[in-house]
Amino acid sequence: MSFYENRILPHIIDRACSIAPVMDLRRQVVPKAQGRVLEVGMGSAINLEYYDPARVELVYGLEPSEGMRRKARPNLARSAINVEWLDLPGEQIPLPDHSVDTVLLTFTLCTIPDWRKALGQMLRVLKPGGDLLFLEHGESPDDRTRTWQHRITPGWKKLAGGCHLNRHIADLIREAGFEIMELENLYLSKAPKIAGYIYLGRARKPENP
Repeated sequence: MSFYENRILPHIIDRACSIAPVMDLRRQVVPKAQGRVLEVGMGSAINLEYYDPARVELVYGLEPSEGMRRKARPNLARSAINVEWLDLPGEQIPLPDHSVDTVLLTFTLCTIPDWRKALGQMLRVLKPGGDLLFLEHGESPDDRTRTWQHRITPGWKKLAGGCHLNRHIADLIREAGFEIMELENLYLSKAPKIAGYIYLGRARKPENP
């Protein structure tokens, strides 16, 4: 991992993902988590303040970036939530089948190189009937914005930790075998449209996949 990726990029990502409109959306999604939770791309543990300690038994924090785990220390110190770090990428989830009640994704799916494999792993470890909660940005339905997203993504992802602007998040989740139960789309206020089209919702692992 380069100096930029380990020392500089974590600060940029943490700042961009903690602006007020983003935190308002996190507040809508994270409290729905319950039981044993797998948070994929836990980053600086910015979601910890929104977990409900009465509903959450344990959070497995999957985060391959040493720089992000380092930034998480203050948030971990302030939280009553029990967190167990998993130092691996999303394509390699070291948990048994059907071992978690909730999977949480917040601004993560855009960065995972092999999203098919990663979502397949999430489906594997989630209990039948369990929830995938997601808050992601991705492909816009507006032609002009979508065109620019496709143009900019090759250069953007080199500077933004692999972030793709042009992934249709809902389609990826469905393709992996989840059933989307709730979905809201909106443009994030105070953000450029190319990076601010939001997919917010809840998907479920079928009881009999």
